[in-house]
Amino acid sequence: MTGKLLALILLLSAALAGGGMYYLQVYGFYYEVEPQPGQDVLLLATGADQPQAIAYTAFQAIDADSSPIRYRACFETDLTPDQMTAFTPAQNPEPLTAPGWFDCYDAPALADALKDGQAQAFIGTKNIHYGVDRIVAVTQDGKGYVWHALNNCGEKAYDGTVVGEECPPRPQE
Repeated sequence: MTGKLLALILLLSAALAGGGMYYLQVYGFYYEVEPQPGQDVLLLATGADQPQAIAYTAFQAIDADSSPIRYRACFETDLTPDQMTAFTPAQNPEPLTAPGWFDCYDAPALADALKDGQAQAFIGTKNIHYGVDRIVAVTQDGKGYVWHALNNCGEKAYDGTVVGEECPPRPQE
C-alpha cells in the first residue's frame, strides 16, 4: 500500500510540475504592451541614426521580461513594402514564433510571405536591448509584424565567442 501511495504522489507531483512549466512558458511570463500612439512602430531610414515613426492602426503587442527576444506585435498600415524603399532592409529575417493565444501573429505564414516576396522586413530599431534589433515586416496588403532578433553582436555575446571591437561595450547591469 505504501508503494502505491508513493507512486501516486510521485505521478501527481510530476503532472503538477509539468503543467506549471507549460503554463509559465506559454502564458505566465507574457504581458500585453500598452500602445503608445506614434511610438510603437519605428523604422530606421537608410543612413540614419534614429528611427522614425510610420502611420499604423490596430496595434497589438506582447512582451516578457524574462528574455529580450520575446517581443511580438501586429499592426496595420496604409504603406506597402514598395513605398518603403527609404528604410533599411533586414538581412535574412527569420520571424520568431509567438504563443498560440496571440493569434494575430503567425510566424510560419510570415516566413512564407517573406520568402515569396509578399512581405519585406526592415530594421526597426538597432540595439533595442544589447545585441538585439527590432525587426518590422510589412506585407503587400498592409499587415505589419514586429519581433526582436539577435544581431551579430548579440549572437557572439550569447554564444560565448569574443565579441570584438566592432560591437559596442556591453552595458553594466
